[in-house]
Amino acid sequence: MSYMSASTGPRDALANWLATSGATPGDRLPPEREFSERLGISRGELRKAMTVLEAEGIVERHVGRGTFLREPIAEGKSSESFVMNLAEITSPHAAMMARLSLEPELAGHAAIHAAPRHLTEARGLAKGMRKAADWTEYEHLDARLHELIAIASGNPLLVELHRIVNAVRVSVVWSKLELPRDGPPADYHSFAEHDAIIEALERRDRQAAHAAMRAHLKSVRATLLKDD
Repeated sequence: MSYMSASTGPRDALANWLATSGATPGDRLPPEREFSERLGISRGELRKAMTVLEAEGIVERHVGRGTFLREPIAEGKSSESFVMNLAEITSPHAAMMARLSLEPELAGHAAIHAAPRHLTEARGLAKGMRKAADWTEYEHLDARLHELIAIASGNPLLVELHRIVNAVRVSVVWSKLELPRDGPPADYHSFAEHDAIIEALERRDRQAAHAAMRAHLKSVRATLLKDD
């Protein structure tokens, strides 16, 4: 049975399966090869769909452990995603503009409010990104770093806003990229940019954290939206 029809994409095919499979929060999802065959989509499509649902907070991925259901999807509601509705009216440029408006402020607040555990995890994520075997693993770790900075800001409302913006960003920018099979090169610009953000957080330098995040996002925008 294929869960994808002419009117649905890979994201909805995955959501349809989750809604009807009986899976509950905390359940581990099937291995990639088996899952893609079940859904009737390619492994590449499955990875991109997982990235979108992870950004929406529906699944969570742990490197080396697998992917787990975080929140259930009610049957019949899988295509009625608030995030997907936003994505339909949001351009890649608008998504990046939203990030530039929000994330530097979050980084500034995080410089004041981040706990030691946040800084320790941020360093671990930055290290992990340098070792990422492919772009999917890199994106997972990168998304977690940016989410962690939002969490470290200490403002739950802004954290939820960040998750919405990130989910839309994944849908309209990242999920549409054709990426090489290998991971990022050793000199990938984001590595040093992430280091600069984390160093500012560690120094509790609000202005430097704001500036470092803004510079990073402008660099990402220039790389991803070359034709805009």
